[in-house]
Amino acid sequence: MTKTKAQQIMAATEARAADDVTAAIKDIATEFEPYIIKQRRHFHKHPELSLAEERTTSDIANQLDAMNIPYERPLKTGLVATLRGTAPDAYREDGTPRRRILLRADIDALPVTEQTGEEFASVNEGCMHACGHDCHIAMMLGTLQILRHMTDDIHGEVRIVFQPSEENGQGAKLMIGTGVLDGVDGAYAAHIWSEVDAGTVSCEPGPRMANTDWFRIDVRGTSCHGAMPQRGHDAVMVAAEIVNALQTIVSREISPYEPAVITVGELHGGTARNVIAGTAYLAGTVRTYGDSTHEEMPELMRRIVEHTAAALGAEAELTDYTIANYKVENEVASSERCRQAVIKCLGPTGQGHYRGTLSGEDFSEYLRRVPGVLAFVGTRNPKIGATYAQHSCFYKIDETVLAKGSMVAAQYAIDFLAEPTQEELDGPAITAVAETNPDLAAKLRSAKATTAEARDAIHDARTARHAAIKGIHDARAAARREEKHDE
Repeated sequence: MTKTKAQQIMAATEARAADDVTAAIKDIATEFEPYIIKQRRHFHKHPELSLAEERTTSDIANQLDAMNIPYERPLKTGLVATLRGTAPDAYREDGTPRRRILLRADIDALPVTEQTGEEFASVNEGCMHACGHDCHIAMMLGTLQILRHMTDDIHGEVRIVFQPSEENGQGAKLMIGTGVLDGVDGAYAAHIWSEVDAGTVSCEPGPRMANTDWFRIDVRGTSCHGAMPQRGHDAVMVAAEIVNALQTIVSREISPYEPAVITVGELHGGTARNVIAGTAYLAGTVRTYGDSTHEEMPELMRRIVEHTAAALGAEAELTDYTIANYKVENEVASSERCRQAVIKCLGPTGQGHYRGTLSGEDFSEYLRRVPGVLAFVGTRNPKIGATYAQHSCFYKIDETVLAKGSMVAAQYAIDFLAEPTQEELDGPAITAVAETNPDLAAKLRSAKATTAEARDAIHDARTARHAAIKGIHDARAAARREEKHDE
């Protein structure tokens, strides 16, 4: 029976050069593109809300079973799979991987009623994959199809986390609490994104998604007859004034160069149309990038809330201020590694350029603990109507980008695991010191790096000197030839 391209790649016994690795990734991704799209449509049709992703988890498990990839279920929903590399140096003598990377895909949907009209639209009323997590599942399954056919190119171990409950900000912390980051050297995730052009991937360094906080404000006035407002203190009016006053924090308290948003998404008050409300409450979200702005925001809000209410004869209190997620900040080296993976798989034109967003993402919890990168896989394509924002009931994606996302993730994982470990860079002497004196080891690494830089500089200087001498010699020879010619 004729083998598929992926099977031929898996059966190859000779070590592949870097270009051949990328070529293999592309070939397998092309072969499995219909599979990736099919999976995306399946999960899109059957969305489930945060912490209720039971069918989703079961369906992912069925796909992993078909690939013979082992997994565990540390929580009620979501799962953690392990793909072991078979490169000769993938594991140390004690059985631990020389390097381990975590790849993460979130799996929950939103309480949105879909209105796309797609054949595979949600069959669960009031629930929709309106943020692309169906795509994340499908792209990750595609990545696993690639990697499982290329284990000889994997110099370590890949841990894959299908994470529940990203939309309510709980899933990452829950998964981390089960130990998914134990022994992990780096992390990678991708987010399908409607503001990045289809066919490109954005992975710039620095802040990419914002600190996400939730708040509640309670207002206490004095209720009275709707026709006698002078006898009470209108909590609804006070709440409305607080909504407006809060916006002065962004316009007058914070530098115009510092991104920040304060959104009041709920205002509840009153019991009857002819009664001045005695109580009301507001609820909303704050988004920031800067650390100092993030720290100052609760006190800035508290001052305005309390004083605005007092000026109107009422009382108000910032009764809750919860940090849901910290900002997603791509590490510089991880960002560059991802950029190179994009260029290898998609070419230079595959590099996306995106300023970042004040939306939030709990992948930040992983990146606060290990270095890594979140890549935006672009899906914006006006030709097919893929222009609606995340969370829209009309949200639509360009499915041709899914296999590209799988390719980049696979390339990133293989490249990351092929890099030398810190122990290999240190050598036995510094490694031994690091076990008892990490600070001294850091100084030794710095000195070693400085010595290497000095050695490189001396080499460059010698090369330049030899080039200069050769230039002088060539010039003198040319002059002599010219003199002889003149004679």
